[in-house]
Amino acid sequence: MHWDAKFVLPLEDSRIYVELENGRKGIFDLKPYLHRGVFQELRDPQYFKQVGILFGAVTWPNEQDIAPETLLAEMIPAECPP
Repeated sequence: MHWDAKFVLPLEDSRIYVELENGRKGIFDLKPYLHRGVFQELRDPQYFKQVGILFGAVTWPNEQDIAPETLLAEMIPAECPP
């Protein structure tokens, strides 16, 4: 879909930089999710850095994912950090 994630970069403070297929770019803050079920594992900084993209969703190896619709709704517009 046009809102699928095409690039993701882990950042400090439990945030990710994301670029979507539709050209939108921004920062998504995962801190509100880190105390919920499977997302608790993302509190480990080394594991958090294993972020990737699978079928347009931002994912981690143990099946945590953020759907493209959630990224679109909650990310703050921003350019890629240096």
